Amino acid sequence: MGTMLHNRGIGFDRCFDELDLSVPAMVAEIHRDYIQAGAQLIKTNTFGANRFKLARHGLAERVGEINRAGVELARRVVMASFKDVVIAGDVGPLGVRLAPFGRVAPEQARHVFTEQMGALAQAGADLILIETMSDVYEVVEAIHSARQAAPDLPVVASMTFTRDDRTLLGDDPAKVAHTLAEVGADVIGVNCSGGPAQLLRILKQMQQAEPAHLFSVMPNAGWPEQVGGRIMYPAAPEYFGEYALAFWQAGACLIGGCCGTTPQHTAFMRKAIDAAQPEQLHNGVNLVVSEREEVAAPAENPTQFAEKLASGKFVMSATLVSQVMRSAIFALGGLGDRRLRARATIEWEIVRGMRRRSN
Repeated sequence: MGTMLHNRGIGFDRCFDELDLSVPAMVAEIHRDYIQAGAQLIKTNTFGANRFKLARHGLAERVGEINRAGVELARRVVMASFKDVVIAGDVGPLGVRLAPFGRVAPEQARHVFTEQMGALAQAGADLILIETMSDVYEVVEAIHSARQAAPDLPVVASMTFTRDDRTLLGDDPAKVAHTLAEVGADVIGVNCSGGPAQLLRILKQMQQAEPAHLFSVMPNAGWPEQVGGRIMYPAAPEYFGEYALAFWQAGACLIGGCCGTTPQHTAFMRKAIDAAQPEQLHNGVNLVVSEREEVAAPAENPTQFAEKLASGKFVMSATLVSQVMRSAIFALGGLGDRRLRARATIEWEIVRGMRRRSN
């Protein structure tokens, strides 16, 4: 979203989240572009809409208003599309350092996260997406906040890594995966960082550390380069299409892009998945599990996201909202309290659907 807005003339010194109020048509157009590219999940323009970041623009007292507007705007675009699209309440880093590396206490961080997530949930977001986190301490507080503010919504928690496959604080992918699983993230993710090749490598390490969990992957379109005063990304849409199946086969159920990706990247990933043969969709899950075990009754009034994922359908998604980035993501698979069974069920439904189409 950030790059897409910048391409439309919005400077990086502006508060992109506030554009939900002042220039809603522009934000809506970007949402619409991703849906038309094949996205079935879009993210609200609220990546930086927490009290700390909004205070830099004199907007600290408008946290609730901006986050509600982000969800409502996305919902209007979805309704106008006449498509079955899920809305993720997007939450990025606070923009401040937490103790012991900074001055912000964990309790204060949790309060700020809870304020934003509560507004997103009350406005009708279908899930909470926590992303581009570089500090494990911070993402842990964010997950706790999501459970407090939106106990009935699924939570996706995604970390970013440096060129040496470590977080900024030195944590490796296996440690990150273990930590997020223990805290209770429904989907463990990696986003931003480098291009698809690096994130495929990190994804495999995380999946090996927590083989029963669900994973997401949303790489940049390569490492950014400054050319003629502009930030450019080298990875083309076709390149992302080539990696879409590789991510799925490595264990990811949520797949997409971060900085430098466009609706065209989403379209190529969607095309690659739609054109795949059933045997290409295997990602190591034992399908027999879902055929034999009983699944607990769904919670009362399940969310649209939970219903879609429980059905085992493909889910395309789009638009990471950030001051310096935007993303287009799509999901393959499902989410549920019975993680291994859900994942097996999803793969079986995908394969069965592909066979029906080929007959």
